[in-house]
Amino acid sequence: MIEFKNVKKSYPNGTVALDGISLRVEDGEFVFVVGHSGAGKTTLMKLLLREEMLTSGRLIVNDYDLARISRFRVPYYRRELGVVFQDFRLFPNKTVFENVAFAMQVVGTPSRMIRRRVPAILNTVNLADKQKCFPDELSGGEQQRVALARALANNPKIILADEPTGNIDPEMSREIMNLLVKINRLGKTVIVVTHEKSLVDYYQQRVVVLNEGRITEDRVGGMFE
Repeated sequence: MIEFKNVKKSYPNGTVALDGISLRVEDGEFVFVVGHSGAGKTTLMKLLLREEMLTSGRLIVNDYDLARISRFRVPYYRRELGVVFQDFRLFPNKTVFENVAFAMQVVGTPSRMIRRRVPAILNTVNLADKQKCFPDELSGGEQQRVALARALANNPKIILADEPTGNIDPEMSREIMNLLVKINRLGKTVIVVTHEKSLVDYYQQRVVVLNEGRITEDRVGGMFE
């Protein structure tokens, strides 16, 4: 469960990025977060990642109170998140297998489990035949699927996808979204920040609209301007 309770975030220069938002996302939900540039989408994601601290209010994610969490516990909290970025963020000198395995290695997963789990995850994202390839040998859509596989590596409860289709073509965008829907149906909570109106309209999921740091709409499916 994710719950924002009257969350405000302002910066030293006086910019108010989030202005008292309240939002609850239940376990297993799929939510699009949309809005124009500067609406507060990036700040919302940074708060969830605990890259930024909220100014006031409360933000609860599962059993973690992100307004009060200690620095020591932040890495443990982040293990419950799988994150997909617009720019992929793959290691260019590592193979597909190694990129996904790395996420498991840093949390101390035994090698035996890594060897068993990585192929299974790559199969989930339709990359079973690309394990030995390097990122520059893959298309943009394939690279994003590797990033998605890496996000799934430690079996997180929540997937955060920040403009996951921003650097790939429309056909591949639909493929990435289909995979995120598939992952959601496996019981994961999925939050997708996007500006792509056609995808939001097509998938008819819950849509939260941000405008100037406030939630102006929260509905299922439909158009957004």
